[in-house]
Amino acid sequence: MLEFIAEIDQAIFIFINSQLANPVIDFLMPFITSNTLLRLLYGLALLIMLVVGNNRMRWLCLFSAIVLLLSDQTSASVLKPLIGRMRPCHTLQDVHLLVNCGAGKAMPSAHAANAFGQALLFSLAYHRSRIYLLAFATIVALSRVSVGVHYPGDVLVGAAVGSLFGLAVWKLFTKIETELPGISKKNLV
Repeated sequence: MLEFIAEIDQAIFIFINSQLANPVIDFLMPFITSNTLLRLLYGLALLIMLVVGNNRMRWLCLFSAIVLLLSDQTSASVLKPLIGRMRPCHTLQDVHLLVNCGAGKAMPSAHAANAFGQALLFSLAYHRSRIYLLAFATIVALSRVSVGVHYPGDVLVGAAVGSLFGLAVWKLFTKIETELPGISKKNLV
């Protein structure tokens, strides 16, 4: 059964990585998956929320950093070594590789975990932005397959890991938010 799932995962990878490749995707996906860009966007978003946001949003920024720490370190330092799955760019021939393959393991995708952790946390706090946040997280996750460094299963597991941490931290936040300085029950909307 696991072999069958691995074959499907590989077939979907080849379809996304090779069959869907075109000059526009080949230009955009390395940019979208760039650690520098993602860190810059995250930092800018936090800065804007800290400057113009209310106290609840400011506290949510701190909890966002907790989600990022948990999802990133669990993915990269615990699960990847434990699972030990090699990246497709190390195991398959003719991968349409658009970025450096990297020496690390593949499952789960830390990019997907981090993106979905943040997307879920903030979409639970701000329902109107849910579609945009989850769409962005999905694009980040798919970019990892498109550039040739992750199988679709890697990003699905990463998305699940990040979502679990986003949900867990959200539950913690909602449980204690009325106890946080500067937040009162009247401005919980």
